[in-house]
Amino acid sequence: MKLAALMLDVDGTIAESEDAHREAFNAAFKEFGVAWHWDQAIYRDLLGVSGGRERIRHYIDRTHPEMASRPDLYSFIEAMHKAKSQAYAELVEDKAVGVRPGVIRLLSEARECGLRLALVTSTTEENLRALFDKALGNDVLSWFEVIGDGNKVPAKKPAPDIYSWALQEFGLPATACLAIEDSPKGLQASLAAGVAAIVTVSSYTEGEDFTGATAVLSDLGEPDKPFELVSGDAHSAQYVTVDLLKQWFDEAQTAKLSA
Repeated sequence: MKLAALMLDVDGTIAESEDAHREAFNAAFKEFGVAWHWDQAIYRDLLGVSGGRERIRHYIDRTHPEMASRPDLYSFIEAMHKAKSQAYAELVEDKAVGVRPGVIRLLSEARECGLRLALVTSTTEENLRALFDKALGNDVLSWFEVIGDGNKVPAKKPAPDIYSWALQEFGLPATACLAIEDSPKGLQASLAAGVAAIVTVSSYTEGEDFTGATAVLSDLGEPDKPFELVSGDAHSAQYVTVDLLKQWFDEAQTAKLSA
């Protein structure tokens, strides 16, 4: 089977946006008068939990269990997360988020080659649109035929649900798609859905376990700024092209057949 579609995560994969999310959480905490501060070490650990609301609840359960009995806990978390989303949109507006190397170039090439595109993310539609409207520009969001945000399925990554949903929307089997992720939980989600994946590590996921990925890279690279290969075979390439994606896709399918 030939490669028909690419499925991309957003935060940490398309954009180096995780630290902006962290800063937005801290702004919301200050607004709500709680003495919490998520530094990079804390946030790296919390990124193992998908979804902003879920992350706040996990933090409460772990560090402030006495709050779990609050009758208004659900509405408290909802209001705090809404404030966080607003703060994130303002950071994006202020250009605090950058697109990762090679992303726009590769997406443009993929479209020219007829590959279908999907987003598979745990972030909210609100955050997604803020990021694309302000950081990516050029109406890039319209390039994606399928947009799977954090509200599309109840179970977030590492559950495979968002991938399964996107495959259904595409009307394609998993064996026709390739994913690009940046985190272990994203990789686990894609593999659990039967979708082979490559990984471009982010500042928050360097050095983590990416067993099962077809290739692991520093980023997608540019002609004047090669990627660094962490694992896999880059076939002498210095930046990711559609032809290289097809080679990795074929390798993944061969590996599945021989497993």
